[in-house]
Amino acid sequence: MSGPLFIGSPPIEVRIKRNTRAKRFTLRLSRTDGKATLTLPSRASIREAEGFAQRQEGWLRAQISKLPEISILLDGGRLPFRGTELDIVTTTDKSIRIENNKIFVNDKYSGARLQAFVKTEARNALYPAVEKYAAQIARPFNRITLRDTRSRWGSCSAEGNLMFSWRLIMAPPLVLDYVAAHEVAHLAEMNHSTAFWDVVETLMSDYKNHRNWLREHGAKLHAVKFTT
Repeated sequence: MSGPLFIGSPPIEVRIKRNTRAKRFTLRLSRTDGKATLTLPSRASIREAEGFAQRQEGWLRAQISKLPEISILLDGGRLPFRGTELDIVTTTDKSIRIENNKIFVNDKYSGARLQAFVKTEARNALYPAVEKYAAQIARPFNRITLRDTRSRWGSCSAEGNLMFSWRLIMAPPLVLDYVAAHEVAHLAEMNHSTAFWDVVETLMSDYKNHRNWLREHGAKLHAVKFTT
């Protein structure tokens, strides 16, 4: 990958990616991290790439304007949690508690404490969901790990290891359950064939509603930042 281009004023950073199979220029903006990537054929020059990017500046700025605003969690802010939003109140208490749609957190390192809290809650929700769905199709799994992934909400390895984004705890509970069912289905079908989706539908008949929720609202979950 070559160094980035900077187009317009204020400048927009565009990452350059060469692809030997690419036949034309392709500019994409990630809805998860807000970064622009320009894919170009291996023989294309940087000057050609820069010219293409400059011609697409208007489109790119329009797409950037549609991205959700970055939400930094501070006192008086709101934490997405299980499909609702909790008002953040800082206190001197050592432990985090939730009362009346408010989450109370110690004012010292409150961002780090909130992040640790949602990770724990995500693990507590995902483990029983995975166990339930794995039992329904009689497929064992190995271990579960949580990460802050940007390109996917979950994954399943050939060894039966499951990975999930801990940000799923900010989504409605049934959305988290859908991702658990989706990855468990890969224990039976390591692909996205019709057979795979049949397994998902067996585990959750209305999975499409929850998949669509992630497609529509997932970028807002990624926009939440726990530290400045």
